[in-house]
Amino acid sequence: MVEIAVGLAPVGRDTVQDRVYSELRRALIGGLFAPGQVLTIRQLADALLTSTMPVREALGRLIAEQALEALPNRSIRVPLVTLDRIEDLLRTRVLLEGEAMELAAQRMTPRLLDSIRTIMAEWEEMRLGGDPETVDREVTLNHAFHFEIYRACGSTILPPMIESLWLQSGPFTRAAIYAFAEAGAQDAARFHHDILNALAAGDGVAARAALVADISRPFAYLREKLGKEGVA
Repeated sequence: MVEIAVGLAPVGRDTVQDRVYSELRRALIGGLFAPGQVLTIRQLADALLTSTMPVREALGRLIAEQALEALPNRSIRVPLVTLDRIEDLLRTRVLLEGEAMELAAQRMTPRLLDSIRTIMAEWEEMRLGGDPETVDREVTLNHAFHFEIYRACGSTILPPMIESLWLQSGPFTRAAIYAFAEAGAQDAARFHHDILNALAAGDGVAARAALVADISRPFAYLREKLGKEGVA
């Protein structure tokens, strides 16, 4: 039996490609790339301080997930905001997230409710500051609020499917946040409170209804905004 050299260093489970992929996913979910923005492998590799190979492989995975799209000239683009895409994403998110929310309502514990309340309290405090530089944190906390709930639904299949939809919705979500700011809308926290109250009462139907109202609102704003701009 051949002995293995003892000088070998342990290799982490995640590769450079995995880390690049995770960072690009985080950026897309957070809306750091704008709808229609063209991405180049070289620019991304320079920004991530890595070679082009892991970036190319990560982009291929994101294209397969429909978070990005390959153009005929071999460039890569964040999908455009269109009315059809908005409707499709909203319809699918309502179905999957509504189901996860209703299932999670039956599995709430005092500890989990406290965790959700803590996330929501930080989110509200940050939003009350009125600082436009806090948009990144707002997006992160909104994601944490929802997925703290979805992970409690008892399904190992639903959360990653929902994560994929958030990946595709990220550029739209950020655009909606700015649309709310332009319109002076300040009542987003009410929907989170409605969700939490329904969860605390173990009322899955009410939790689903509050969730649908919450995620439908930004899509409605975008639909109206695109209609005024004449976007099909």
